[in-house]
Amino acid sequence: MKIFCIGRNYAEHAKELKNEVPRKPVIFMKPKSALLLNNHPFFYPDFTVDLQYECEVVLRVSKNGRRIQERFASRYYDQLSLGIDFTARDLQAQLKEKGLPWEISKAFDHSAPVGKMLPIDGLSLQNLDFSLLKNGASVQQGNTGNMLFSFDRIIAEITNYFSIHIGDLIFTGTPAGVGRVQIGDHFQAFLGSECLLDFEVS
Repeated sequence: MKIFCIGRNYAEHAKELKNEVPRKPVIFMKPKSALLLNNHPFFYPDFTVDLQYECEVVLRVSKNGRRIQERFASRYYDQLSLGIDFTARDLQAQLKEKGLPWEISKAFDHSAPVGKMLPIDGLSLQNLDFSLLKNGASVQQGNTGNMLFSFDRIIAEITNYFSIHIGDLIFTGTPAGVGRVQIGDHFQAFLGSECLLDFEVS
């Protein structure tokens, strides 16, 4: 399976990192080894001193496909959850400054915790409230209505370049409010009032 990620999909997040607001989805990938499931603890890696959290809505692909038109894209995902795109921001900044690929800052082992999946039936996908609590305090709040690119647009854009397969995951972008992670932090991610992800950093 593959993990696709969309960068800069909320204008305020792009601005907080002093990035240009994109005109089309920014796509990068994480390998299967980045996945962290079942609320297992996340172990702070020793290669960064500026690890940051980015909470995102995550789609699960339910059907194989490629070159999917946007108007048909909703047929290709059936569940969603919340996840965190952990980012070694110091490494990313160093690599971006040199014009180098920055996979090691984003795609390292267990950098993609994902919570319990929910069926999309009955959900208002264009108006989903989600939030992230760090040690009981709210640090990120988002609504899918504020995404620059919708779920269906994201699917269409990804499949211009990559085939998708059942079980692939798509991180759809993070709102403003990203911040630093410390050993001992406790993270909880909520879709509305339902907690889908709950884990600690060791």
